[in-house]
Amino acid sequence: MSRSFWRLTVRSEFSAGHALRNYNGKCESMHGHNFAVEAVVQGEKLTADTEYLVDFSVLKRLLNCVLDELDHKDLNATPPFDSINPTSENLARFIYQRLLSELSGYGVSLHCVSVSEKAAQAATYYELEDDMS
Repeated sequence: MSRSFWRLTVRSEFSAGHALRNYNGKCESMHGHNFAVEAVVQGEKLTADTEYLVDFSVLKRLLNCVLDELDHKDLNATPPFDSINPTSENLARFIYQRLLSELSGYGVSLHCVSVSEKAAQAATYYELEDDMS
């Protein structure tokens, strides 16, 4: 039996400075980025009244609430990046975990979060549920 899903994607950005620890190159020095962030949610059921999964404006607002914690900050001085490296990979995981708790009650699951410093590359974080069946 097949299952049907919808996936919705919202994009936003934040500006921040960081220096990569233990990196042998220019990025070990403090520098800044306009980080692009993409969040993808999925679900199986549309709302009865409007027949959408969840309002895009709600998703964008929730994502921006998380990104506000990082916007215009020195990431190396901002928890948890004061103790872990502020890489795109760690940023994607941080945003994913924060957004996951914000989405509670909206009837969707968080599929993945991607963070990019430049358009040519991105780090994507997602979690797989263990299939116990």
